[in-house]
Amino acid sequence: MERRFDLVVVGTGVTSAVASRCREAGWTVAVIDSRPFGGTCALRGCLPKKILVGAAEAVHHARDMATIGVPAATLTIDWPALMRFKRSMIDPTPQRTEQAWAQIGVEQFHERTRFVDSTTLAVGDDRLIGRRVLIAAGSMPAPLKFPGADRMATSEDFLNLDRMPARLVFVGGGYISFEFAHVAARAGADVTILHRGARPLEGFDSDLVELLVRRTRELGIRVELDTEVVGLDGGAGGVVVRGRQHGMERRFEADMAVHAAGRVPELDDLDLDRAGVKREKHGVIVNEYLQSVSNPAVYAGGDAAASGPALTPKADHDAGVLATNLLEGNRRTVNYEGIASAVFAIPPLASAGLTETAARAAGLKFHTSWQDTSAWYNTRRVGETASGFKVLIEEGTGRILGAHLLGPNAAEVINLFAIAIRLRIPADDLKQVIFAYPTYGSDIRFML
Repeated sequence: MERRFDLVVVGTGVTSAVASRCREAGWTVAVIDSRPFGGTCALRGCLPKKILVGAAEAVHHARDMATIGVPAATLTIDWPALMRFKRSMIDPTPQRTEQAWAQIGVEQFHERTRFVDSTTLAVGDDRLIGRRVLIAAGSMPAPLKFPGADRMATSEDFLNLDRMPARLVFVGGGYISFEFAHVAARAGADVTILHRGARPLEGFDSDLVELLVRRTRELGIRVELDTEVVGLDGGAGGVVVRGRQHGMERRFEADMAVHAAGRVPELDDLDLDRAGVKREKHGVIVNEYLQSVSNPAVYAGGDAAASGPALTPKADHDAGVLATNLLEGNRRTVNYEGIASAVFAIPPLASAGLTETAARAAGLKFHTSWQDTSAWYNTRRVGETASGFKVLIEEGTGRILGAHLLGPNAAEVINLFAIAIRLRIPADDLKQVIFAYPTYGSDIRFML
């Protein structure tokens, strides 16, 4: 059966908010998702993860303060109770999403889909023809080619564990590994991270990453670098991960091995070629309006678009850009300047703007303010031992080009730097802000 819509949206994550905007403007709208409605961030990523991180932070802070008046060194996570709480918050999301769309008349389809021509998608026995099509399909774990890769658990599996395994191996050295490793360690697991490169968290400042890796190891988490995984075998009650490190084979036994080696846009089964939609490994190739460069009827945003960082705030920004351009014609362009990101390890690592490498590659002249702040008051008063900052300030203009933070509350303080970077507030002006004291924000003037 053929059905025509002004807009067909593939995916129900953050960027799919465009569906509501267009429907409220009078468009006929359909959304398609083979998985529960809500998307990666709400169901399988940011939100459930942060609930687990919150519990781990509470345990961590109490343990860190055991020697300064909080006798809680043996505090641990009640994993089943934590998972019940997590599910109470996350599980209602699909129903709420469906109800909200049903109330405003958005048609909903719960099946996989694929293009059959430039604007037509097959959904079961139906053919949905869109005047415009938005691809907002989110991401999935990157395919791994070593033998036994299919035995690995995914990040989604970890987020839904009924019990914490005694031994865990995380394959990959990105934010998923560090965030989940820190949670698992606070829940009593024996944890190993395997990373094939010389340093993990490659998108973040190298000096602060070094501080975080040192702190991670102090907590008992093994971080094995220059270790390429070459296979995964079944073991006695678990798995054996085989890796090659400096030419030597090493074996890592675990109850579970978790795929944390990156994610890619979930586009492979959409038959984009049939729609004449060009893509590359980072997603659909789009112009500054988030419109496909090869099919003007198709737009893409969030993780599905090959533009900007794969972050939830980017997807949210894309939703606003897309809604404007679909409803009013292409007039709003994307602007990812100063977008902030964080690794919710404990302590967190955060970044906004350019790294030193990127600033040099852009030919910018700047000076760097960098310091290990583990001896600062706001670090010591909570028992933390790892913190630091690096701020890049352009010569002549005083413009803040980039800010990089590690330590308690870094994921919140980075937002103040993101404001300054995006609004082009010079460092000298930011120093004049009178913050509440003593707070983490009040330390900013000593970083500039």
